[in-house]
Amino acid sequence: MSWGTELNLVKKYCPKRSSKDEEPRFTSCIAFFNILNELNDYAGQREVVAEEMGHRVYGELMRYSHDLKTERKMHLQEGRKAQQYLDMCWKQMDNSKKKFERECREAEKAQQSYERLDNDTNATKADVEKAKQQLNLRTHMADENKNEYAAQLQNFNGEQHKHYYIVIPQIYKQLQEMDERRTIKLSECYKGFADSERKVIPIISKCLEGMILAAKSVDEHRDSQLVIDCFKSGFEPPGDFPFEDYSQNIYRTISDGTISTPKQEGMRIDSKTTVGKAKGKLWLFGKKPKGPALEDFSHLPPEQRRKKLQQRIDELNRELQKETDQKDALIKMRDVYEKNPQMGDPSSLQPKLAETMSNMDRLRMEIHKNEAWLSEVEGKVAARTDRRHSSDINHLVTQGRESPEGSYTDDANQEVRGPPQQHAHPNEFDDEFEDDDPLPAIGHCKAIYPFDGHNEGTLAMKEGEILYIIEEDKGDGWTRARRQNGEEGYVPTSYIDVTLEKNSKGS
Repeated sequence: MSWGTELNLVKKYCPKRSSKDEEPRFTSCIAFFNILNELNDYAGQREVVAEEMGHRVYGELMRYSHDLKTERKMHLQEGRKAQQYLDMCWKQMDNSKKKFERECREAEKAQQSYERLDNDTNATKADVEKAKQQLNLRTHMADENKNEYAAQLQNFNGEQHKHYYIVIPQIYKQLQEMDERRTIKLSECYKGFADSERKVIPIISKCLEGMILAAKSVDEHRDSQLVIDCFKSGFEPPGDFPFEDYSQNIYRTISDGTISTPKQEGMRIDSKTTVGKAKGKLWLFGKKPKGPALEDFSHLPPEQRRKKLQQRIDELNRELQKETDQKDALIKMRDVYEKNPQMGDPSSLQPKLAETMSNMDRLRMEIHKNEAWLSEVEGKVAARTDRRHSSDINHLVTQGRESPEGSYTDDANQEVRGPPQQHAHPNEFDDEFEDDDPLPAIGHCKAIYPFDGHNEGTLAMKEGEILYIIEEDKGDGWTRARRQNGEEGYVPTSYIDVTLEKNSKGS
């Protein structure tokens, strides 16, 4: 490998980052970029470096990556099996509950039939005795099904507690330890690459020392914590299911027929809204539940919802700033028209100015609404944190938690639709190294008036200057243009004479 090839590799794998928010956060990625910078300083010194890199680093990483894939597949399979076993326990409990409920209804019918015959003067004693025996039989069967349901419920609650507090945390711990070992392996390979460089020539020793420092800066615990903070949902494991007593109307004696268990309306829980929400919650081990996108992002977990709202507020603030700049440009243009009537009619700008002011008011309302949602979710996250600490101290499970796959507000009227996420977190190196190609030119324009372009995102131009058009005016009064030196920005559409070209392939 020649030094020119190494330089090409450095240019290829060093991403061009224009925003501070796009900088890598993982210590292993930061160390990798630092090593690329050091590689750029001594590229081409020895071809032996490339050979040892292919054998000691790349080959070792490929073998280790294969082992990690196998181990990760095993852990995920364990998680799926645990979820399937919990689902099976729930089905058994649900079947016993339905059977208990069905027998209770039959017992109630037998009770009503016995009371009707007992009060009927025309009924024979044999009919009454037969109805009594049927009532006793149904009551006995209801008792047996009640005991079966209670046993299945106790078993399911125990398995559910074990699933969410022992089995699943252990699997997550194993996955975390596996990822930390992977990060440590990356650190070892980085250091091994630097050690192979050290054997070449003393001139590059300083660069190698920098690579070693980059490798030692890798912190597997910090990287794992970054992943946890990025994807944590804020959910809490569900609590135990209460016992549902369907025999409240059948325990009445033959003589008076009034004995019954006190009715506990507050203990009835709809299985469709509780068990159904507990199922499908482990997205890592099964399919992620789908639901409609809501404007306040209440369909997302609390932490993800807070991040989405903050991103939208930032985006709305940028749009508001853009509208403010457009308003200032229109006012300035109106002043120019008033001083020089031959350049244009000042009243013609009034509709566009009114539209801009309306857009600014709308954006301010949107910002205020999203800030209210953000305050709400931040308050709930803080309250949930306090509640979780209290639960840890008293070893109790909080009953009033949010739904694991639905809205996080108690009021269903607060759920509305919303836009998608702006940015995605890159998880692979290849995604981070992609370069954006410049937009092709679709025409050209000539500046009729000069424009200073002081605002961010605008492009200054002189009167008579020729520019390339790379994006037409979308109705906001601005056109995106590019100079011959590659500088891009927005210019007022009314300040230029536009000529669009058909089938243009760019400059």
